[in-house]
Order: sequence, then C-alpha cells, then structure tokens
Amino acid sequence: MDDQIIQRICIYALPLILAITVHEAAHAFAANKYGDNTAKMLGRLSLNPLVHIDLFGTIIFPLLSLVLFSGVGIIFGWAKPVPINFFKLHNPKRDLRYVALAGPLSNLAMALVWALLLKVSLYVPDYARTLLFLMSQAGISINIGLMLLNLLPILPLDGGRIVYSLLPDNLAFRYSKSERFGFFILILLILVGALNYIIMPLYAIITSFIIGLVL
Repeated sequence: MDDQIIQRICIYALPLILAITVHEAAHAFAANKYGDNTAKMLGRLSLNPLVHIDLFGTIIFPLLSLVLFSGVGIIFGWAKPVPINFFKLHNPKRDLRYVALAGPLSNLAMALVWALLLKVSLYVPDYARTLLFLMSQAGISINIGLMLLNLLPILPLDGGRIVYSLLPDNLAFRYSKSERFGFFILILLILVGALNYIIMPLYAIITSFIIGLVL
C-alpha cells in the first residue's frame, strides 16, 4: 500500500465511519419516535460507531474502493442496517416515510457540520490546518454522496422506502416486489456509469452551495 493510499485512509476514515453510523442511528431514533422500539432494544439507538459497523461494508469494502478508485475520488461503504418492524409503527405506511428520510437528512446535517469545520480549519495552527481542511472536504463529499445515493428511488434504499410510502396500496405492493432486484439494479447503474449522470449534477450543485456558505 503506497503513501497516497495511506494518506487517503487517514483523511476519509473518520468522516466515512461517522456518515454511515450516524445515518443508521438516525433511522433508529426515528423508528423509536414513531413507535418501533426494535432498534432501541437491540442497542442500535446509539451514536457509538461500534454497534453499527459492518466488518465488510464499513471497513473492508471502503478500503478496496479507495484502492480501486484512488484516482477519481469515489468511496463506497455501508453499516449494518437498522432493524425496523413495520407493524410496530403508529401509522406504518406514513411513518415509514419519516424513518427512511431520517437517514439522508442526518447526512445533510453532518455535511453542514463539516462545512463549519472547513471554515474553522482556516484559523487553526499550520500543523493541523491541512489535515482538518482535507478531512472536512471529505466529510462534505461523503455525506452529500451518501445522501443522494440513498435517495435514489430503488428499494431497499431510503428513496425506495419513501416512494413506497407515497404510492397507493395496490401500486405500493407491486413496487415492493422490485426490492429483490434493487442491489443488482444499483450495481448495474454503477458499472455502466449511469450513476454519475444521475447523482453528479445534484452533487456538484449541493456541495458548491454548502462550501459557498462558509468560504
């Protein structure tokens, strides 16, 4: 592993772990608020990254993506999904929308926090400035990317859950059957490069706007 990869790991590790685990904790918090205490009972209503980390999805796969996509700034990863008992929610179909939306909104909030740290980095001592600046940039990038990825209308992504909650019951039932193909659809979009055309325009607009708020 060369020095460039090690440097990227140091910069991206903390923002990635926080982005993924806070995303899942937000789902757990929202589910508990709307009546489903399953995640809370299993200890997942926590900001402790250790309860959300998936060995492959949070550590191994992101490391592989840093190596495989080191030249283009792409990093992928995920945490252990928070268990949601649909039938425990006060109003299952409606509340599922809010539980799903909690994850992407948490990423938007974290992107704003990293933007503030980006501003702070301009005023810290020289020895810490570069690391904090680059880590803050990574935090904004990872969180906006994760937010937009999860908002894609593909089950089981959060966007798919939101679409499901908005559809009439008969259409929602038919739409739910697509979940078995969701992972393969996502991989196909990545392989053919379609995901760049779907996500990158919005990604560029949102990141530029957020950075513009502080710089």
